[in-house]
Amino acid sequence: MRRAPQARIIESESAVPSSPSSHVEIQNPEGFLELIPMREDERLDPVRVGDYLKDKLPDASGTPQILQFEGGKANLTYLLRYPDREFVLRRPPLGPVAPKAHDMERESHVLSRLHRAYSLAPRAYHYCADPSIVGAPFFVMERRIGIVIREKVPDRFLGRPELFGRMSQMIVDGLADLHLVDPNSVDLAGLGKPEGFIERQVKGWLQRWEGAKTEEVPRFRELHDWLLARVPKSQRVALLHNDYKLDNMMVDQVDPAKAVAVFDWDMCTLGDPLADLGTLLGYWTDSSDSEARKAFSPMPTHLPGFWSREQVTKRYAERSGLDLSVARFYEIYALYKTTVIIQQIYVRFYRGQTQDKRFQSYGQRALGLLEAAWELASTGHWV
Repeated sequence: MRRAPQARIIESESAVPSSPSSHVEIQNPEGFLELIPMREDERLDPVRVGDYLKDKLPDASGTPQILQFEGGKANLTYLLRYPDREFVLRRPPLGPVAPKAHDMERESHVLSRLHRAYSLAPRAYHYCADPSIVGAPFFVMERRIGIVIREKVPDRFLGRPELFGRMSQMIVDGLADLHLVDPNSVDLAGLGKPEGFIERQVKGWLQRWEGAKTEEVPRFRELHDWLLARVPKSQRVALLHNDYKLDNMMVDQVDPAKAVAVFDWDMCTLGDPLADLGTLLGYWTDSSDSEARKAFSPMPTHLPGFWSREQVTKRYAERSGLDLSVARFYEIYALYKTTVIIQQIYVRFYRGQTQDKRFQSYGQRALGLLEAAWELASTGHWV
C-alpha cells in the first residue's frame, strides 16, 4: 500500500533564528500592504496550522492569527502572526493545477538555498507535503517588510520621474545579479536541464495551452511554429526566476527604488538567462504600445521617467556581458508564454474552480496578448 506523503524539513539548516521580530508595520491607508481577512473559499484552519507547526519552528507555539495577502493571481499566500514572530505560508491555488505548475516543493527547495548568494531571495524554512494540513502541499518562509507595486504606483510617489528611473535600474540590476549567481555555489546545479531549454519550453507551453484553452485559436499554433524556427543558441547557463517583474518584487515603503525581496520562485530552473530578460521586456510597456499589450501590464512603466525597453536591454547587456542582438525573439517568446499563463488563470474561473471575479476578463486578455505577440513577430524589427 502506498504511504501518504509526509511533512518534512528540506534540510538541516532549516532551523529559524530564535531572536524575536522587532519590526513595526507602517499603517498604509493606500492599501499597499495588501493584508485582508482570509477569503471564505480560501480559508486555512488556524488551530490545525498551529498544531502542526508548533514543533517545526521556534517562536511558533500556540495558534497563529492568519491573514491573507490579497495580491497575486495564482498561488495563495498567507501571513502567520505569532506573538514574537511572523512567517509567510504559500500553497497552490484551489482546484486541479497543471502538472509541475505551482510547485511548492521546488520553490521551497530553491529558497532554502538561494538566500546564501542572492539577498533578495527570502529564506524558506519548512516544506510540508501532507495535503491534509491546509488542503495542499505548502511551505513556510521568512517574512519581509515592504510594499508590492502592481499596475498602480502609490500616490505619494507620483510625479517623480527621477525616482522611476532609479526604480528601472533597480529592477534590471536585480535580474542581472540573479543571473550572475553560480548555481554550484548554492547547491542548485541539478535544478534543471539547460541544454535545449528554449526549444523545450516553446513545445511545453503549447501543451499547457492545449490543456487550458476554452476555444480553438489557430494563431497560437502559428506563433509556436514561428518561434521553433528561430530559437537562438544560448550564450550562458544561469538560474532563472521565470516570472521576473515588478509585481513579483517587494520594495522599500519609503524609497521604492530599493528592493526588499523577489517572490514566486516555483518555476525557478536552469536555462538561458535571456528567457528571463524576455519575460521582463514582455511586461515592460510604454505609452506607444498597442492597447492589447497595455491591457495586461502588471507594471506602471508607461509613466514618465521609467526606462524604455531599449534602455532596459542596454543596461542588462552592460551588467551581464551578453550579446542582446536577438533580444526581440525572447520578448516575443515571453508574450507567447504569458498568453498561456493568463489562459491558465482564466480557465480556473471558467470551470468554477475559483470565484475571484478579477479573472473574468482573462480569456479576452489572453487573446489580445497573443495578437500583440504576433504583431511583433510580423514586423521583423529586432532590437
